[in-house]
Amino acid sequence: MNTNKNTEKLSITEKVGYGLGDMASNFYMGFFGLFLLYYYTDVFGISPAAVGTMLLVTKFINAISDPAMGLIADRTNTRWGKYRPYLLWMVIPYALLGYLLFLGPDLSNTGKLIFAYITYSLVMLAYTAINVPYSALLAVISPSAEERTKATQYRFVFASLGTLVVGAFATPLVTWLGGDNELLGFRLTILLFAMLSILLYLITFATTKERVKPKVHNSSVREDFSALLSNPSWVVLVFTGMLVVVGLITRFASLIYYSKYYLNDNGSTIFLIFDATALLTSCGLIGQLIGALITPALVKRFEKHHLVAVMNIAHVVLLGLCFIIPPQNFGLIVLVHSLGIFTFGVIITLLFSMYTDCAEFGEWSTGKQTAGLIVSASMFSLKFGSAVGGALPAFMLAGFGFIANEIQTDSAVTGIRLMFNVVPAVFFLAAGLLIMKYRINRTTLAKVETQLAARRQDAT
Repeated sequence: MNTNKNTEKLSITEKVGYGLGDMASNFYMGFFGLFLLYYYTDVFGISPAAVGTMLLVTKFINAISDPAMGLIADRTNTRWGKYRPYLLWMVIPYALLGYLLFLGPDLSNTGKLIFAYITYSLVMLAYTAINVPYSALLAVISPSAEERTKATQYRFVFASLGTLVVGAFATPLVTWLGGDNELLGFRLTILLFAMLSILLYLITFATTKERVKPKVHNSSVREDFSALLSNPSWVVLVFTGMLVVVGLITRFASLIYYSKYYLNDNGSTIFLIFDATALLTSCGLIGQLIGALITPALVKRFEKHHLVAVMNIAHVVLLGLCFIIPPQNFGLIVLVHSLGIFTFGVIITLLFSMYTDCAEFGEWSTGKQTAGLIVSASMFSLKFGSAVGGALPAFMLAGFGFIANEIQTDSAVTGIRLMFNVVPAVFFLAAGLLIMKYRINRTTLAKVETQLAARRQDAT
């Protein structure tokens, strides 16, 4: 392989193409994070506690499927590469199962819960099968950490745009497409996002290339896991990511309840086509987009793990401020919320770049190329964090006496405020402290890149 830096630069087309894959993902995951709990409790009619239990229990499937998918992808060899083929093979099942999740059949309470368990589990399996290879693709798209960071920036710019589109237009679309039938509105809205996801994943497949030549995978599963766990920085990173995602998803899953029952959003438009929920969500996600955009500039001046720590602590301060703002000061709530999500935009962009840095470090230190396993194990931690973040508000709603579509007690409103601000702050604080144990810096990465490039050159 030619190690000249100029030959390693990714074209704008490829970086955009790669980024569109996460936009496709976030048309679903953003929708789920913002609306799934609300859909289950206020539209489909499942109790909050039952939903919370389901979100946690179904993660046991991912405990097996995520590492298994990573191992499978690492051992896949086709003319299209190791990881790209899954974008083509899994896109249709992924889209169809997402639509099925919001089908909302008229069943008994028990039947609804069983339907939710089955469809949610299948959707998460399909997500694993397409997103683990997509994420691992970043590790082989370029041998350069700088280029991977740039690709990660594009990824999270488009991820933010995808979630922004969902946050801005989902509730208006549900109303427009469904009218008085909120269930129909959700079903047709997710169908629209499903079709868009298919298109974007196919563009990603067509525009990307695996440049790092794959090795013949002759190590055992046990050896691969041993190599993974021997990387202490990855262990720190994976738990940091889990804590961050728990905090974020707890906040996102709570947002519609916070808006509806604390800010008294009744669905009326307050700006253009946006109600309070859509406006709060959209402005926050614009903040996330800006955070993703400026991350490469910040990385040039500061170590990645230092930035993650600072942004987490800043988020904690902003959440505390948001907690004490009364509902009448909606503009200030929007501003503070947006600044908080801005910090997350920086954090999540950095975390995914650091996952592939860990993959490079792992290959350098052990001689084993296990990007798929590293990413899949990381993705499981994030999905587990997402499940906990989705379940916590559900259990808190039940514990504080929430009753769907009713005027809430003071206790229930307090619970909603706590789960929107205070609970996320605890997890962001823990993440900010933990990441300081991360040890892979830019000096180490430069050494790793140089030596790996020489090894790969000798192998050709």
